[in-house]
Amino acid sequence: MPAHLSARLRAFALSLLLIAFALPAFAGPFEDGVAKFANDDFSDTEEAIGVVASSGNKLAFPIISALQDGRLMADPDSKKVYVTGTDGKSIDAATGEPVASVPDSASAVRLNNRLRRSVDAAIGGLTLQSPDIGTRLQAAQSVFKSHEETALEAVDGALAKETNKSVKAALGDARAAILLFKSDATEVEKLEAVATLKVRGDQEALALLTGMGDQPASVTKAAASAISSIQSSLAVWSGVQNAWYGLSLGSVLLLAAIGLAITFGVMGVINMAHGEMVMIGAYTTFVVQEVIRTRYPGLFDYSLLIAVPLAFLVAGAIGVLIERSIIRFLYGRPLETLLATWGLSLVLQQAVRTMFGPTNREVGNPSWMSGAFELGQITITYNRLWILVFTLAVFAILLAMLRYTALGLEMRAVTQNRRMAASMGIATSRVDALTFGLGSGIAGIAGVALSQIDNVSPNLGQSYIIDSFMVVVFGGVGNLWGTLVGAFTLGIANKFLEPVAGAVLGKIAILVLIILFIQKRPRGLFALKGRAVEA
Repeated sequence: MPAHLSARLRAFALSLLLIAFALPAFAGPFEDGVAKFANDDFSDTEEAIGVVASSGNKLAFPIISALQDGRLMADPDSKKVYVTGTDGKSIDAATGEPVASVPDSASAVRLNNRLRRSVDAAIGGLTLQSPDIGTRLQAAQSVFKSHEETALEAVDGALAKETNKSVKAALGDARAAILLFKSDATEVEKLEAVATLKVRGDQEALALLTGMGDQPASVTKAAASAISSIQSSLAVWSGVQNAWYGLSLGSVLLLAAIGLAITFGVMGVINMAHGEMVMIGAYTTFVVQEVIRTRYPGLFDYSLLIAVPLAFLVAGAIGVLIERSIIRFLYGRPLETLLATWGLSLVLQQAVRTMFGPTNREVGNPSWMSGAFELGQITITYNRLWILVFTLAVFAILLAMLRYTALGLEMRAVTQNRRMAASMGIATSRVDALTFGLGSGIAGIAGVALSQIDNVSPNLGQSYIIDSFMVVVFGGVGNLWGTLVGAFTLGIANKFLEPVAGAVLGKIAILVLIILFIQKRPRGLFALKGRAVEA
């Protein structure tokens, strides 16, 4: 071998050896960032989060996610960092290569509150490019809440590519939140951020604007104007939210009272066991769901549709039995009727305790009644919305039945003048039995609805009996339109009084107002017409 060739080969081998030793010194920024996790220093950890999150490396998300969950392990001796998966397997965080086991000297990388916010922002930034719209929206909201500066580049990149309107608005809000607290953001950027948060106009935007610290005079002035505007808007939305809660409560009161309005109006019976008919409907729903859970689980979403007619039939049949066996012997004796039905309510409660036990029973929500949605600045739950729709549907069907059926005609005749109706050949005793059964059946389907928002227990009906009588008396005894107006009026009034006076004092105030109202209008808002009624 020639001497010059031998010299070249030795030089080449020496170069390879030098490169091999120099490689660790020339590790990339991603590897350097990962190594900082092993320093057990909060400042280094924060720097490492920023470097890893902005690296674009495919290992970035597993590393930050492991850090968030306490699965990122660092060995202070070897300065190596490991990601422990949820399946128990571990990889080298810098290379992604699997490792047999994590050294015993390794421990989880520590976090404080500031670092947790940084991690949340990093996770949000890393998921902003997800193909799933819901994931991107959640990531944008996470960045908005953390408003970490390190996520700004990721937000700008995602904002440039985003096509979905909701996600784009969320990204705009996140960018505004970051710029508002970014120390080197320009005055123009901060003013634009204030304007964006003013348009958002919710409590989170208000919290950011009130906590942004020292700012230029123009920004402070714009923020003060935005805060005032948001507070005024939120006050209006708070009133709308209370009105919705009032409508929701009113629908519950209407469901519970509508059956009582029929029996009380047509028969003049003070039925203290009406609440137990509601309870029986709720327990019918429980039984239906138990059968479906154990035998036909695929039908669970239809359980309420099955329970409604069954609850009507069960409660209605019990109502007819009560009328035929007890009530018909006490017509014209209101005090005895009140005492008899009160005693009957105790018997029914004890019977249910014996059959089902004294504890609450679980009645589940079908999928179409679960969850909620946002409308402006208020939250509307699907179960309350469906109960309102169901209540109005029951009311409309009952009105149609009273107006267009023979039984409805006979009920209206007996209500207006019982003796004249009897002289015209109407079997008033049969009308009484069917009316009591109808009122009890409607109370039963009220129990189906109430099982979705209240505890199903032997005491369920007792929570609504007094309010039901208040609704019927306030609206006008025997008048369904009066019951409708009375229920929603009392529901809305109650929800507007609660924040001011409290729940208990609010109910007392409502009761006092009804007493004063009855002094002026003893027959309620909508008094029945007829010679016998007016006599």
